[in-house]
This record gives sequence, structure tokens and C-alpha cells, in this order.
Amino acid sequence: MRSLHGRFIITSLIAVSICLAAASVALVQIFADSYSKRVQNELTGHINRLAAVIRFSPEGRLQVSENPPDNRFLIPYGGLYWQIDDPVGKTEVRSSSLFDYVLPLPQDSHPVGIMHQYRLSGPEGKDVLVQERVLSLAAPEGRRPIRIAVAVNADEVDSARLGFALDILPYVAVLAALLVLMSIGQLWIGLRPLDRIGRDLKAVRDRKASRLAGAYPREVQPLVNQLNKLLESQGAAMEKARSRASDLAHGLKTPLTVLTNNAYSLREKGEIEIADELDHLAETMLSHVENELARARITPSPDQRSGDADVENIVNETVRMLRHTEAGERLAWGVNVADRLSVPVDPHDFRELVGNLLENACKWARTGIYVSAVRQYGHSRLVIEDDGPGVSPEKLPELPRRGVRLDRLKPGSGLGLAIVSEIAAVYDLTLVLENRVEGGFRAEVEFPDASDSRQESTGSVEDLC
Repeated sequence: MRSLHGRFIITSLIAVSICLAAASVALVQIFADSYSKRVQNELTGHINRLAAVIRFSPEGRLQVSENPPDNRFLIPYGGLYWQIDDPVGKTEVRSSSLFDYVLPLPQDSHPVGIMHQYRLSGPEGKDVLVQERVLSLAAPEGRRPIRIAVAVNADEVDSARLGFALDILPYVAVLAALLVLMSIGQLWIGLRPLDRIGRDLKAVRDRKASRLAGAYPREVQPLVNQLNKLLESQGAAMEKARSRASDLAHGLKTPLTVLTNNAYSLREKGEIEIADELDHLAETMLSHVENELARARITPSPDQRSGDADVENIVNETVRMLRHTEAGERLAWGVNVADRLSVPVDPHDFRELVGNLLENACKWARTGIYVSAVRQYGHSRLVIEDDGPGVSPEKLPELPRRGVRLDRLKPGSGLGLAIVSEIAAVYDLTLVLENRVEGGFRAEVEFPDASDSRQESTGSVEDLC
């Protein structure tokens, strides 16, 4: 089970059940011992009263002048019995409740005055609890040992034990429920710092904070410190990568500029063929450098984006820039972008995506380009269409591949749509490249709504608790 709540509740149920079961057994045993002691005290009282009414006839015969004051001694098999044995006189006297039954008292000898307890088979096949005491009483011929035994049905103690167990069962169940509820409350209070970590991580992802701030419990603080170190190291690594990418761009552009100047000098000297070749190589290399640098600047994951992209501003800026190019000046531009539309993509990556799609459309369009961006059914959709020649159906699957160029006469390196495909893969966007029914080419990108993306992120943090 991956849920901490579920694990804790199951563990609590098992622990509470074991503890309450053990406590119940102990309580039932304590009650049974207490009840047995009360019965033993009652039997001891009967033995003492019997000892007080024992008499011997002049002939030495054992006699009992009266029964103890308990009607069960008078009812046959009434559940309470007494029996007095005279080993010397070879006689025995029994209560009316024993009727025709004789208690099979053990034949071992007992010290005078010591109380003994044991369990025997009694009338009607029922076990009885027997308490016996040997007394030395005065007889006509001298002192004589007399065995006095009083017995009670064992069912009385067993039934009391079972009844007590059944009586406390509802209370034990209620106590178990209360303990489990208290454990859940304790869990909820104890895990609140983890919920706070989830909220703070959401704030970091939404770029509302750069680290987990505030005081956390002592047990959670080490985890918070490690997360802050991880955030700092990732930020430093991203900044270092972008700095190195910028340094690489400056380092490569200078030699390429020199190469272009050399081509210009050769052209002035009449070496036009070599100059054209050098210009082509410089242009191709510069295009590769710029595209590879663009790839290096793509955010590694949606969680590390610097914020959400403002679709309207970025699309308008890119269109405004392309309108001033040689190819863009001759085209009609149709732009329809919803107000205040944002998507959960890093602004730099979104600008790279839009720029490559619009440059590709600008390269192939004959008279116009149409751009629309709307929000529908919880998702945002960007569509860029041109009225160019389109692409042959068998070539469509190859477009996102690196370096694919359908027309070598057109400028470019064939990396633009590959970069778009890589950005779509990072952000899990739906990219559709297809021909228009009325002619031309159509690129559609579907984005999850920014709020949906944040909600999914929050849900993944809360599942750990």
C-alpha cells in the first residue's frame, strides 16, 4: 500500500485489536478469579456452619442437627451440596440436594484445618467445584477426624465468566472505535507538516517561491533542508548551462563572422563559386549552432519552468517581427488569440515553439498565414495555418525528425519542426502536423490548462501522505 494514511490505519486496527483482545482476556480472567474467590468464601462459610452443627450420638454416630440456611441444599440436584465423611465410624451424611449421589472425594489424606479445592464430577454428569476441610472433633471415645465437603455446580462460575465476556464486548468495540478514531486524528495532526511541504513545493513550481521557507518540526526539518539544497543545485545547474550555452554562441559566431567576411573578400576578387560555397557553409553552421543552442535552452521538465507563457503577447511579438522580414512583408496575417490566455510552458520554450512554427509557415505560404489560440473544454489550442503547397502524405511522419528538409532550395536547416517536437515531448503536448483540406499546411498544438497542470502536481505530492 502506497498511502501512509492507509498503512497507519491498518497498523492501528491491528495493534488496537491485539491490545484490546489481550485486555479483554485479562479482564475476564480477573473477573473469573474474583468470582471464584467469592464462591470459595461462600463455600468456606457453609463449611464453618456445618462444623458448628455436627454432633455425635452416645453410640458415636455422626449427626447434623440442621441444614445451612440455603434452600438449594434441600432441592434434589439443586446445585449446592454438602457431604460429611467419618472415616473412623465408616459413616457419611449428605445434603438432601445430593439425593442418591455420593461425591467421589479423593482418598488422600489432608492435614487438619487446611482448606482444599478441586473439581469433580457431580450429579447428572455436571462438574462441581468442591471445597473440603478436615476437622478434629470431640467424639464419645475421643477426638475424631471428620471430612466436611461443600460443592457447587461449576456451570455457575463458567456461566458468570461467559456472561461477563459478552457484557463487556460492546464496550470493547466502542473503545476500539474511539482508539482508532483518535489514532486517525493523531495521524492527521502529525502529517500536517507533510501537507505543508506539498503546498510549499506547489508554490515553488508555480514560481511564487524559490525555496521551502518557514519553521518545520524537528523531525521534518532535515527533509526540508535537503529539498532546499536540491532546488538550489538545480537552479545553479540551469543557470550554469544557460551561461555556457551563451558563451558557446559567442565563441562560435565570431569565427563564422570571419568566415563570412572571407567569403565577401573572395567574391570581390572574382572567386564567386568559392565565396558562395563558404556563404552556404557559414549559413548552415550558424543555423545549426542557433538551433542546438535553442535545444540546450529548453527547460528539462515542466516543473522547472520559470512561469506560464502569455500566449497573446508572445504570438503578437513573433508575428510583428516576422512581418518585417522579406518573406513576411508579402503575406497577409490573420491573428485571433483569446485575451489573457496562458499555458503551462516556460515563456522561452513557448517563444521557441511559436517562432519555429511561424517561420516554417512563413517559408512556405503563398499569400497568407492564419494564427488562432483559444481555450476550450479545459485545454488551450494553438493553430497555425498557411496556404502553401502542403506536404505529400507519405512525408508527413518524417517532419518532426531531425534535419529533414523537403526542399533544399528553401533556406533553413530542417531543425525547426524537430525542436517543436522536442518541446512538445517535454511538456506532454499534443502536436498535429497535417495538410489543410482547402490546400496548405496546418500545425496544431494542444496544451493542458495551466490550473489543471498545477492541480495534477499538487495531487502527486499529497499521494505520498
